[in-house]
Amino acid sequence: MSPARKLLFLTLLLVPVEATAQVATAQIKAQPDISGYWSNTTLTPLERPLQLADKAFFTDREASDYERNILAAVNYDQRDADPQKDVNRSYNELFRERGTLVPDKRTSLIIDPPNGRMPPLTPEGQKKAQARADDRRKRGADPADSWEDRNLAERCLTRGAPKIPGGYNNNFQILQTPGYVVIVQEMIHEARIIPLDSRPHPDPRVHLWMGDSVGHWEGSTLVVETTNFDDRIVANSFNCCGLAGEHLSVTERFRRASANQIDYQYTVNDPAVYTKPFTASVPLTRFDGPIYEYACHEGNLAMTGILAGARAQERAAKTH
Repeated sequence: MSPARKLLFLTLLLVPVEATAQVATAQIKAQPDISGYWSNTTLTPLERPLQLADKAFFTDREASDYERNILAAVNYDQRDADPQKDVNRSYNELFRERGTLVPDKRTSLIIDPPNGRMPPLTPEGQKKAQARADDRRKRGADPADSWEDRNLAERCLTRGAPKIPGGYNNNFQILQTPGYVVIVQEMIHEARIIPLDSRPHPDPRVHLWMGDSVGHWEGSTLVVETTNFDDRIVANSFNCCGLAGEHLSVTERFRRASANQIDYQYTVNDPAVYTKPFTASVPLTRFDGPIYEYACHEGNLAMTGILAGARAQERAAKTH
């Protein structure tokens, strides 16, 4: 091929690539920028406490009293005569991230159903709940025969997605590009790489700790659909979705509400477990960053201590 023909050939190849890049750049400029550092820290519980019944919002006075009472009840700087309670409070308030109630003073993060609680279980879901309860009665509420008895967070495998607020490290970094959005969770430094081309999900037999996420824009709202969850996500201390498992699908919506806040909602749908979907609203608040490494790994020394402690408790029980 002559040099001139080679140049023409390369030009024809590059034109669609360059045009595609220009289109992608134009598309991202048309969308709101949700990149940055965000936190979902809050004292608002996922489910509305039963004693609040149909009360969806606190008054200002009620919100202030609720926050004060909760902070006093969970204060890890308290010291008791009970040594076991003191050991359980080893992560004192210096390490805690408590926050406040969500800005509109809702009594639960769940906004649908209106009662602020997860919907009733299906017959299959009831069987699943009963099996877990029977196992706990048989093996105890805190089994530690093996590392596989411990929850996924303790094993440093995953904190799950969507990750609900916890006691600390409720931070996320969002990176936005023309073709992808990446959400990095500070907990266990997990990253969700979300393509924005509405590609199909993998074969349903493929199961992942955080599921498979695919996104697209609906106007100014980023919509992320996630499926292909591993059924064992129920064994996660920061589990978003109750008893939902491999049949779970989650729809997340991210809308930039202001310079410092993202209106974030997710809808849980698992027809095998719940009689209808439920939706939670968890505001994301901007902070300057950065986020730091959460140095957690499956071979961590804490696991050795947990299992060794369980064996010590068994030996002590035999001597009494």
